[in-house]
Amino acid sequence: MPSPNPVTPYRDSNDSKKEQVAKMFNNISGTYDFLNHLLSLGIDVIWRKMAIRELLTDKPKHILDVATGTGDFAFESIKILKPEKITGIDISEGMLAIARDKIFKRNLQDTFEVSLGDSEKILFKDDTFDAVTVAYGVRNYENLGKGLSDMLRVLKPAGKIVILEFSKPKAFPVKQAYNFYFQYITPSIGKLFSKDASAYSYLPESVAAFPDGTQFIDLMKKVGFQNTKWRKLAFGICSIYTGTK
Repeated sequence: MPSPNPVTPYRDSNDSKKEQVAKMFNNISGTYDFLNHLLSLGIDVIWRKMAIRELLTDKPKHILDVATGTGDFAFESIKILKPEKITGIDISEGMLAIARDKIFKRNLQDTFEVSLGDSEKILFKDDTFDAVTVAYGVRNYENLGKGLSDMLRVLKPAGKIVILEFSKPKAFPVKQAYNFYFQYITPSIGKLFSKDASAYSYLPESVAAFPDGTQFIDLMKKVGFQNTKWRKLAFGICSIYTGTK
């Protein structure tokens, strides 16, 4: 298993990465959806749809959405896949409170439920879910190998995982423009609208430290995922990773 990711939101804190990430998302939960769409120029919506369509032919009945946050990925999954049930887990109670409010307003209590949960210690039995999804969550794991192993464990045999995550473009001039935007524009806008400026400085740092592309596929294979695939989006700004049990 790879060692714990050293990049954390609060450099002066003695808390674990997991505790810091929970605190960070609690702090920014009120502005998270707004800033997410603003900073991605709305493209995040398109990326979510593309990732979810990876499960169209699988027709999963019960999906686990890990690091569900405010629930946007799960709500889009409900529209596109029409599963019988989605279970969402997240370590931030602040984000889950917003997700619960959305669930109530959309009258989806029978389809979508959320609870506080650790992505590296998932409190469900082996072979429970037809599919597992994670959108922009795996780079925040304290121990990536442990998190991947636990998601594999709760998947049913032949079940599928779909992971959507930021990656690092390599081609000129996309790489240069992306780095400038992430390092200077994103933290500035985050500081302006959010009460936690550290969260938007952590974002580019966490992406830079994340083992994307073939490195991530190698990790998936190492813990036991089969039929692994990697698909670049927007010249490599974002990536979709899939695998089966």
